[in-house]
Amino acid sequence: MSREALIVAHGQPSAPVPPELWLMGFAEAVRKHLPDWTIRAATLAMPEALEREAAALPPNAPVFPMFMADGWFVGKVLPRRLNGAEVTILPPLGFDPNLPGFAAQLVRDALTARGWALSESRLLLAAHGSAKGPKAAESANAFKAALAAQLPDLPISVGFVEEAPFVEEAARDLPPQTLCLPFFALEGDHCREDIPEALNKAAFAGDLLPPLGTWPQVAQMVAQSLKDTA
Repeated sequence: MSREALIVAHGQPSAPVPPELWLMGFAEAVRKHLPDWTIRAATLAMPEALEREAAALPPNAPVFPMFMADGWFVGKVLPRRLNGAEVTILPPLGFDPNLPGFAAQLVRDALTARGWALSESRLLLAAHGSAKGPKAAESANAFKAALAAQLPDLPISVGFVEEAPFVEEAARDLPPQTLCLPFFALEGDHCREDIPEALNKAAFAGDLLPPLGTWPQVAQMVAQSLKDTA
């Protein structure tokens, strides 16, 4: 029997089209792992897109939030924008139980590709944070703890874009054999501009990886989460 699902991301209010197109491509990548499903996509930033896609969903269809925290947007804005649609909102990407294991393998592969020993390296998680509430930082720190359990020999630190400790502060004095992994679902202005700028100010000599949610393997992980709801 055919199933349907909706993947939702924040998007970029100042330029909504590129993230919307990226998310549509991501939805297609997820669908390749679920050939009998229809996978819809919409960002909060694209006018009327979420309302249109939600209205087309059958009852109890799963909605997967491509967010790293379960804060204001997932807990308040998303349900309101769904306009009472009878759907099942799943835990956001940042709380997916498979994410720490996936990220741990990603980090191992990145270190191996550079010829860096895990025990002699460092990892900096660059996360969003928020001056308005604790949810974003709590999510990043919970992920750090889960990732540390997977990589016990790798020192891990966290820096934030919008609250202390800021990325620049966290990156300062880190050794060259350090990876910086943005704890973000999509590649918006924070990942393209704010994080690289903060790393430059800190004279960071390590390597900056793509945002966690943009790695190709994430599509398979999201597909599995949707399949588990069937």
